[in-house]
Amino acid sequence: MRFALIEQARNRLALLIVVLFVPLWTTLAFTVVASTPLRFRIRPVGREVVMDGNILVQIDGALQALSLVTAFMMFIATARSALFDQRLVRAGYPRSCLVLAKYASLGLVAAAVAVYVTAFMRLFWRPEQPAVLAVGMFTSALVYGGIGIVLAAVLHSELAGMFLTTVIGSVDLVLQNPVVNQNADDSVTRFLPAYGAVQTSVAGGGLQAIPWSCLVLGGCWAVGMAALGMATFAVRTRTHRPRATQGRPSGAEQPAPGRSAPS
Repeated sequence: MRFALIEQARNRLALLIVVLFVPLWTTLAFTVVASTPLRFRIRPVGREVVMDGNILVQIDGALQALSLVTAFMMFIATARSALFDQRLVRAGYPRSCLVLAKYASLGLVAAAVAVYVTAFMRLFWRPEQPAVLAVGMFTSALVYGGIGIVLAAVLHSELAGMFLTTVIGSVDLVLQNPVVNQNADDSVTRFLPAYGAVQTSVAGGGLQAIPWSCLVLGGCWAVGMAALGMATFAVRTRTHRPRATQGRPSGAEQPAPGRSAPS
């Protein structure tokens, strides 16, 4: 666990993005986008919330920034520790301990960035349920952190990992942005990874109701990504044992030509 957190702390680019870029992006979203009221349907509770457009864009932008940063952090940490993990497994270290350490570090990172961004957004407006808003941010970070771990098992380039996580997160959250897409609450968006997180965050910002089904859906996505990440981690750290020579130990010496083996 300590080594996993140290690896996260060494990723200075990701920390710089969290500390500087995320506040800058959420500030620009609130100040630049028009405050025209927009309707956003929260399907689990069957209600529509009317919020200023700049607030909705700020929520969507914060979710997108946190998702990309968390996915990239977990991708880098998992990819760089691949050789070390393989050595530990070959030395007899349990895979379960390694996997639990990675996902425990993911949980801590996701919780820290979710609380940080929620507290920063409260400087601009007062959400109805700050805890629910933070839970939505936390869920999105968990889901995309799991995606980053999965991608680290199939990609070997940090540039490719960053590009792919950016594409996935952008397509997912742009389609759920009511400013960009007027049909952001379409039924098709329910199949997107961040759907539960978006619904939960918007409900926490503008309603007193709690969308329990979206919380469960977001949890299912997080658990599914964790299970897939565990499977890919097991495949990536598998060991191959050499086959022994039939009828003779592998280290036995062959007798020289013309001589019989010693009795």
